[in-house]
Amino acid sequence: MKRNRLFLVLLVIMAIIVAGCTNNAEEKNPDQSKESTKTEQKEEKVEVEVTEQSKESPMLESLVSAGTLPPLAERMPVQEDIKIEEVVDEIGQYGGDWKMPWMGPGDKWGVGQSTEEALFRFNKEGDKVEPNVAKSYEVNEDSTEFTIHLREGMKWSDGVPFTVDDVLFYWEHMLTKETFGKKIYDAYYSVDPVTGDKALAEVKKVDDYTFTVTHKYPSVQFLERVAIDNKWFFAPAHFHKTILPEFVGDDKTLEITKQWGYEDPKVFLVETGYYDWIHKEIPTLRAWVPTTDANGDQFIMERNPYFWKTDADGKQLPYMDRIVITKIQDPSQKLLGTLAGDYNLVTFDSKDFTVLKENEKKGDFRIIPWTQPSWSSYGVQLNQTTEDPNLRKLFQDIRFREALSIGVDRVEITEIVTNGIAEPIQASVQQGVIGYQEGWAEQWTEFDPDRANQILDEIGLTKRDKNNFRMFEDGSDVTLDIVESNADNATFLELLKKYYEDMGLKTNIKMVDQGAQFDLKYANKVPMHTENISVANVAFRPDALVPLRVITPWFGHYGLHASSGGTEGVKPEGDVALIMEYWDKIKGSKTTDEINEYSNEIVKLHMKNQWVIGYAGPTPVLVTASNSVHNVPSDMVWADEYRSLGHGHPSQFFIKQ
Repeated sequence: MKRNRLFLVLLVIMAIIVAGCTNNAEEKNPDQSKESTKTEQKEEKVEVEVTEQSKESPMLESLVSAGTLPPLAERMPVQEDIKIEEVVDEIGQYGGDWKMPWMGPGDKWGVGQSTEEALFRFNKEGDKVEPNVAKSYEVNEDSTEFTIHLREGMKWSDGVPFTVDDVLFYWEHMLTKETFGKKIYDAYYSVDPVTGDKALAEVKKVDDYTFTVTHKYPSVQFLERVAIDNKWFFAPAHFHKTILPEFVGDDKTLEITKQWGYEDPKVFLVETGYYDWIHKEIPTLRAWVPTTDANGDQFIMERNPYFWKTDADGKQLPYMDRIVITKIQDPSQKLLGTLAGDYNLVTFDSKDFTVLKENEKKGDFRIIPWTQPSWSSYGVQLNQTTEDPNLRKLFQDIRFREALSIGVDRVEITEIVTNGIAEPIQASVQQGVIGYQEGWAEQWTEFDPDRANQILDEIGLTKRDKNNFRMFEDGSDVTLDIVESNADNATFLELLKKYYEDMGLKTNIKMVDQGAQFDLKYANKVPMHTENISVANVAFRPDALVPLRVITPWFGHYGLHASSGGTEGVKPEGDVALIMEYWDKIKGSKTTDEINEYSNEIVKLHMKNQWVIGYAGPTPVLVTASNSVHNVPSDMVWADEYRSLGHGHPSQFFIKQ
């Protein structure tokens, strides 16, 4: 494939990507890894002092001097329980704003993942978890009891102590009662390896800073599952007691709901129980807290005076005073604003690489590629449970998926939408990543429109309307509706529409906002979508590959069937049912080797069926940082389970004056 004039730069980028993937997927002895954490894991402690005024931001020093804020030592955990965050390059300076754009509250996950502070988080390599909000933990020999210790003296952003009561409140009054619209996460169920029966864990308080999670059966990956499924596992009890119907009554909750500008209490409780980081009224453990209305033209988060982390010198984090998020109307404004210097730390897809690289020096920024464990960069998912019976039968026919795959010219797709960076390969696990299958990347990739049309004829789609579009045998139109919320995919979708309609398949592109996309997905009204699969390890993050809940378009309401305990949705059949069986075996596994074996079988079923069709291989995420922004790591993996940019621990990012 011919490359553009930035050939050498692209080679460097791809070399970094390969190195990053190889590093992330290095085979380790799982038993050795488990042995080191089996009984106990504690943080390596560094002695620090936090009593000097120089150890906190000047903006907080002034509040302490004015008597409106307690001294730093009174705001932090006890000395030995302070979390010491490693810096990437150097101890930072206080001050400055992290400036970024967004499309509004519907775009909430960008700042949400970046500022998230989980009970446990993945280490840099992504192969195991480490304590974060938690201080340490112990696990018994058969992985049925986990004892978790919190940080003594830690506080919420409003100064109220954070204790085990906040964990128990969340468990008893929010998660198990599903007050914020989520079913109990799979992490909290253990599985009998013989019968397949599931049992819910028990969570008990030991003391103010210690609690236990006890499983009926072994749960080898419990901490990894919590780090992905339910990474917070806590909530500010003192706030939620003031709004939950259980405590204030339905009438009062409805009244409060309307005061907040909502009509439906269910929606209100989802917003406050799940999307807490965009509401200034809700206490948080994050490094920055919201101070303005997220619906305005500018959303601002300021440093949390009670943040519980310091650097190795004892300086309270975060280094940056604020996150200033400006609402934009069109995605193109993100690129233009970055080139103009309006934003100093933003992420882009590969399609913007050429423009960014050409303006790197002029714009005084640098491009930092982060590896993605993605199956592709551009592709489609076909909802196997889509409502229309004709379409459902068609989508479930593997021949149809093959026709859609070989009827599109991947070379043109990759050249136009990725600037030639991506390879013209199938959606598949990358070489060097857990689950790689030999030959998968080449499956159904040769452009063969004649064969594609032949397959469609063989399926029975031989009737044509007056516009030469194919029809079902009953005379109804074969219409492919691709529901899309990302305007950045417009060029790709135009190309896809051209190729599909060349095959006689009428194609409609329906653009909706992210909130509507989310609602339509849950209602099973997204027949096709361009969502990508990005999985570092199916055992760690099965959501995109295993229909455990409604989250990924290809399995649609198979996920609702699982999350509802079989009372709603569509019961999985065939290979999808087999995937569920393998997942139950993973849940009931007693060793890491068993887990890896069944994980590989799940991936092989995806290769066999190709429910997700890729037209362009994976590309890096381009972290674009102003040259004044420091401590942004360059050798990281961008994955949802690692919390994307949050994997770089943004509280230690700083602006050099």
